[in-house]
Amino acid sequence: MPSRVRVFVDFDGTISLEDTTDVVLERFADKSWQKIEAEWLAGHIGSRECLKRQIELVRATPEELDALCEEVPLDPQFPELVALCRSKGIPVTVVSDGLDRQIKRMLARMGVDVPVLANKLTYVGDSRWTLEFPYANTGCEAGAGNCKCLALTKEPDTLRILIGDGRSDFCASETADFVLAKSALAEHCQANDVPFIVFGNFAGATSLLADWIDALAHHHPATSNAGGPVDATPHT
Repeated sequence: MPSRVRVFVDFDGTISLEDTTDVVLERFADKSWQKIEAEWLAGHIGSRECLKRQIELVRATPEELDALCEEVPLDPQFPELVALCRSKGIPVTVVSDGLDRQIKRMLARMGVDVPVLANKLTYVGDSRWTLEFPYANTGCEAGAGNCKCLALTKEPDTLRILIGDGRSDFCASETADFVLAKSALAEHCQANDVPFIVFGNFAGATSLLADWIDALAHHHPATSNAGGPVDATPHT
């Protein structure tokens, strides 16, 4: 039944239309952050080590980081998905390998109040910052700062829906019961035979989710082709 459903949503590239962490680094970090990024992309380090080293290169006041939250574009339809879930009694959680301070401020900008599981950004003075990882898992194969699989597996008797776009969602997509994917996540699901449905924005995602919930309530769960996308991008 819909009351058993839990929705987990990535932030950077999914709710936000740009990677917020990259925007922070491009604006306020020493250029050597790009070399660290290359190490991560090559698979030499995990995202947890990558992010920690990169944030140590940031030089910005709290006011400067907060002002940046007003600039990053967001998907304006995300509040509609949250409203749909609330009307059905379905909890929504944002799960991100990004920066909690930025995420919470940007969600507030949209008028959205949902739980956020993300890496903890802390100001230590003199325009310097540190990053802590309250949702890390020492056994995480990806070395992620936030192990999304851990969040999804805490309630094994529920139906877990993952909505995401990038590498931090790869492992979690194989744990979820239903995946809405775009960009790199859609490519990963396609290549690894993970059942998924493609979405273009949250207008499409909300429509898909509403249909799936209705089908579930009538004991006819919606399905997608295993490993094959169904294009859910709204057409005008």
